[in-house]
Amino acid sequence: MSATEPKLSGLVPPHLAVRSARILLEGLDVQADIGFHEFEIGAPQRLRVSVEVWLMDLAAPAEDHPERAWDYDFLRTEVAELAGARRYNLQETLAHAIFARVAAFHGVRALRVRLSKPDIYPDAEAVGVEVASFAGLWPEG
Repeated sequence: MSATEPKLSGLVPPHLAVRSARILLEGLDVQADIGFHEFEIGAPQRLRVSVEVWLMDLAAPAEDHPERAWDYDFLRTEVAELAGARRYNLQETLAHAIFARVAAFHGVRALRVRLSKPDIYPDAEAVGVEVASFAGLWPEG
């Protein structure tokens, strides 16, 4: 700690202790050969992917070292590689594949994956699917 950095240790009251930490990858646009309609087969479409990873470790990375934090590039690359790895009939299939890949990472406490096709209907923002490791809006405890 430098002389100009304030000492903050011990100043946070217990009722404001960190009780949840998550990593977000929001609205990543990827191309995927997806869909079961004749006009969709062989015509890659834009998919919007969001991944929320609740972490087991609630502490900030020790001494602000990047190697102790989640690698967003790695998460983004994994999602993009899965989207382009093969042809999918269903968004559900790809959502579960992304879910399984991210769930296997060390330190994941809870997980939500959301996929949508933003270019399907002119009168809707998107159509999509979501899978999560918990019921409801937020993981418990």
